[in-house]
Amino acid sequence: MDKVRYGIVGYGNMGTSHVAHFAAGDIPKAEVTAICDIAEARRDAAKEKYPDIPVFENAADLYASGLCDVVVIAVPHYDHPKLAIEAFDAGLNVITEKPAGVYTKQVLEMNEAAKKTGKLFGIMYNQRTNPMYQKIREMVKSGELGHIKRISWIITDWYRPQSYHDSGAWRSTWKTEGGGALINQNPHQLDLWQWMFGMPDRITSHVSFGKYYDIEVEDDVTAYFEYDNGTTGTYITSTGEAPGTNRLEVACDMGKIVVENDQMIFYRNVVSEREFNKNFKGVFGSPECWRCELPVSGKGEQHVGIFKDFTKALITGSELLAPGEEGINGLTVSNSIHYSAWKGSIAVDVKNFPHDEFYDILCDKIKNSKVDKSNVRQRTEDTSGTY
Repeated sequence: MDKVRYGIVGYGNMGTSHVAHFAAGDIPKAEVTAICDIAEARRDAAKEKYPDIPVFENAADLYASGLCDVVVIAVPHYDHPKLAIEAFDAGLNVITEKPAGVYTKQVLEMNEAAKKTGKLFGIMYNQRTNPMYQKIREMVKSGELGHIKRISWIITDWYRPQSYHDSGAWRSTWKTEGGGALINQNPHQLDLWQWMFGMPDRITSHVSFGKYYDIEVEDDVTAYFEYDNGTTGTYITSTGEAPGTNRLEVACDMGKIVVENDQMIFYRNVVSEREFNKNFKGVFGSPECWRCELPVSGKGEQHVGIFKDFTKALITGSELLAPGEEGINGLTVSNSIHYSAWKGSIAVDVKNFPHDEFYDILCDKIKNSKVDKSNVRQRTEDTSGTY
């Protein structure tokens, strides 16, 4: 394969951005050869801007066209697994936008479809290209930090006014979006957490729904993560704070890492805290600590980086930076936070997550939605509409 042909399913905010990157030549050895959207206005916009690219009304026709090697799923959340499964069945490789889906049950089915076909499967976890998070992951895996004691991530710089929630018929309801801050704004950070530190074993949460806005989904979240090895974590997020904060703090035997304001500081102990504690005989004292500003900066290539990585993998057989099958991990964390809150802030056993019960509760919330979205077709797994 000398050049990889991409089809974009969904020509909305993300879809238009993706096509623009290919059109600008940002992804070598790759091109967009088809676009699809169910909305006539979006199709007309695509035809006007890219008259040489075929435009389709539904995904089935694009899949059957033979014009693509890869399809990029860039549609509302509920439809990601459904359209990906159809693409695998059509013999196509797939990149899905985040999140992998809304509930784990459908994402497990998507992963199984990918496994059966053997096609390349990726997910748009573009934050994995960020060199700061790559560095933390490297340091954790190398053992350089020693035991991780506590992780704290405050990620509240997602401020969204009421007008944002009102800007689209599908936004901020259980029926059409499937959640709020966790499912829309936070999938990248939830993925990064498990990518850097591994999956927590238990999650307990306190979540507010419509605390700051006239919406039915979550807009304020505090979650407590526990690991069997003793590591604990707190994850705090909200769309109702201005100004917000994005601060990741990792306390470990060898000191503390802080990532904030595009800086990464390692407060490095000369000897590990455990070693100091074992040998120190005084009353008050602490390990000598150096403030080290680590030489990592920038945000990586983001979406372009994921497309470059996927194209390279198809051509050369290299491993993916963001395999689609790993989308289940961050979603399980997200679903666990919801489930804990729905069940009265119980501790959720992440390894034995109740996929079916979660889906049943979600279906009840969809059924009992108080927000009038009657003009928007319901986006659940039994929907007959196509893209």
